[in-house]
Amino acid sequence: MSRFAARVDLDAVRANVAVLHRHAGSANVMAVVKADGYGHGMVPCARAALDGGASWLGVAFVEEALALRAAGIDAPVLAWLLAPGDDVAAATAAGIDVSVSAGWTLDAVATAAADAGRAARVHLKADTGLGRAGATVPDWPALVEQAAKCEADGLVDVVGVWSHLAYADAPGHPTVARQVAAYGEALDVAGRAGLHPQFRHLANSAATLALPEAHFDLVRPGVAVYGLSPGPALGTSADLGLRPAMTLRAEVALVKHVEAGQGVSYGHRYTTTTSTRLALVPLGYADGVPRHATNVGPVQIGGRRFTVSGTVCMDQFVVDVGDTDVSAGDEVVLFGPGDSGEPTADDWAQAVGTINYEIVTRVGARVPREHVGAA
Repeated sequence: MSRFAARVDLDAVRANVAVLHRHAGSANVMAVVKADGYGHGMVPCARAALDGGASWLGVAFVEEALALRAAGIDAPVLAWLLAPGDDVAAATAAGIDVSVSAGWTLDAVATAAADAGRAARVHLKADTGLGRAGATVPDWPALVEQAAKCEADGLVDVVGVWSHLAYADAPGHPTVARQVAAYGEALDVAGRAGLHPQFRHLANSAATLALPEAHFDLVRPGVAVYGLSPGPALGTSADLGLRPAMTLRAEVALVKHVEAGQGVSYGHRYTTTTSTRLALVPLGYADGVPRHATNVGPVQIGGRRFTVSGTVCMDQFVVDVGDTDVSAGDEVVLFGPGDSGEPTADDWAQAVGTINYEIVTRVGARVPREHVGAA
């Protein structure tokens, strides 16, 4: 092992997608691989997800979709976050589906389609209550009318109509039923405008697992693809039949003896209380270890749990290991699936007051990804 690495189990990705496929029933599965596959490696995880039963891939940006195409992946891909100046022409030429939330976006897509001499594949997004992307209820009729005209002119093919849930990780929340109903109304408006999309999609990871009424024709699991629970209300990864795919490891770089009263790291936010040994771990906030893991981040060394001691630095942190027999070169596990008692991404999330999504996606680019399992 190099001084640190993120080991990614592609067999786990493949198995997780198979679990999600079973939950989806007759709906197709779009595996979301944005943000470099939630930090796990976009292209290897995309291939493993397709092998596990996904028939679509989802990304945020056109550049991500083009990278999938450049890697030889020809499965349907949806890129849903367009901004002015994005290379819509390249997306159209590569057969990439794009999301449209506003008239200006549809104009840009139609222009690119005219230049390319082929219809652009679009998914119209309705804001059903999340208050993020998507056309609002007052703006939706004009957008679908514009899209219907573009489709009649041969400039676009309205492949999908979609939306996104605000509280899917709390299945009993009253907004869920309201959004499902609002989505149904948006579909009715689109139908009256003459649009008949092949794919209606609303469900993220949580809704795929717990809200069958939101499955429609296509589901879009993200964090669950990588074996992480979308929220505590749904249960742990194990409860859901999922396996976390990433293990973040490092090697101890230095061990030294210090006396009681020794301040540790910047600001001396930790001080030893007895004669003890300090282990230096060469990972820091530049690698994605949260600085607010200071004095709370859990790690495993030699099969024993310890806690980060003192301020997390850019490239390193310190662990007070007491009289435990630890040497330079010993393995440090920050998080993994928990099979051997090591901390999990959920443990880190709880310790630093965030969500497991952030723990895995923030692992930095200089940490090598070691992919094992499915090709």
